[in-house]
Amino acid sequence: MKIQQVTDLVSIKRSIESGNDEQKAVVKEIIAKVRRFGDAALKEFTEKLDGVCLSSFSVTEEEMADAYAQTDTRFISIVREAAENIRAYHEKQLRPSWMTTQENGTILGQKITPLDSVGVYVPGGTAAYPSSVLMNVIPAMVAGVKRIVMVSPPDREGKLPAPVLVAAKEAGVHEIYKVGGAQAIAALAYGTETIQPVDKITGPGNIYVALAKREVFGDVDIDMIAGPSEIAILADDTARADEVAADLLSQAEHDPRACSVLVTPSQALAEAVSVEVERQLKLLLRQDIAARSIADYGMIYVTSCMDEAIETINQLAPEHLEIITENAIELIGKIRHAGAIFIGRYSTEPVGDYFAGPNHVLPTNGTARFSSPLNVDDFQKKSSVIFYSEKALMENGEKIAEFARVEGLEAHARAVEIRLKNVRETH
Repeated sequence: MKIQQVTDLVSIKRSIESGNDEQKAVVKEIIAKVRRFGDAALKEFTEKLDGVCLSSFSVTEEEMADAYAQTDTRFISIVREAAENIRAYHEKQLRPSWMTTQENGTILGQKITPLDSVGVYVPGGTAAYPSSVLMNVIPAMVAGVKRIVMVSPPDREGKLPAPVLVAAKEAGVHEIYKVGGAQAIAALAYGTETIQPVDKITGPGNIYVALAKREVFGDVDIDMIAGPSEIAILADDTARADEVAADLLSQAEHDPRACSVLVTPSQALAEAVSVEVERQLKLLLRQDIAARSIADYGMIYVTSCMDEAIETINQLAPEHLEIITENAIELIGKIRHAGAIFIGRYSTEPVGDYFAGPNHVLPTNGTARFSSPLNVDDFQKKSSVIFYSEKALMENGEKIAEFARVEGLEAHARAVEIRLKNVRETH
């Protein structure tokens, strides 16, 4: 693993999934066909891209029962416990609607309303992701969303992975469709004969899913356009090289473009971790993926001091940040930019991926500078409430009319002044 001085720091940020012209054209064509032909287009693309011809897209009760039969009871128990942890954490994010009354009788407030419907995309391909189901569905459930739809690409037998179906059932999803890719995003956004449209789409996917989400945004809301996963580890001499290396590789195995970075003022730790990464890399089942990730996007930065290391972390604004230092918790206040912060040697990043409770859908590619993890607020909308009393309008109406005329909006001013006139005439 490459080691360099932080003075040589260059941007390791990869571009958000913007795609090339050919990919964009493919996505636009898929969306247009789904909008025009509905289920027929879904069937065509599922056969062409997923290699299976489906007579129905809906997951049946029989398929759900089979999924439970195929899944180890211990894993089902783990899913239930993880779901409870995630639910408890997100329940603490709930905020009530509120109203305040002023002395002049004015009432101002905010009404919080859950979205009517949400579509959750769960990726398929090289692995099954029941954790993605829990992290996207549970905050929506906590927020009060009444209709949650899950879509995921089928395998060549026309099935979804058993752990994914189990997680969906445990999270409370009852509407599940075996459709993936850009066509699934189009179906969620615009509807087909089988799939009714939703108001928001969340969940990760490949480049075509990302481009489709970007394309339909505005007609529906989306969570984010996320890039490949990333981790930064801030460590000192108290950290164990084997543990740090293992954590770096835990992200590298996700994707050839995943980014794994160690920032440390310790040259000795840097050298030890570099050796450990190469040793442990040989033991991984997804060795080819992790090796490409480490070669292209892995880096160890050595700083002159801890303060410089912290500032480097803030420049990177990583998706996941582990702090493995002496008195690690004392450094939290100095971290300005990170999607999720893991404190101490026992808070390895997979703890957050699966079980602790905070959401693992996080801002990538430096967007932690201005973005937050997926949360309950993402599944609710807020309406302002204004009740202006007669007394308040009489006190402030002339000022409001003057403000409107400065902006050249005479009708705005007159809408206020006609009320002032009518009130004065009745008194």
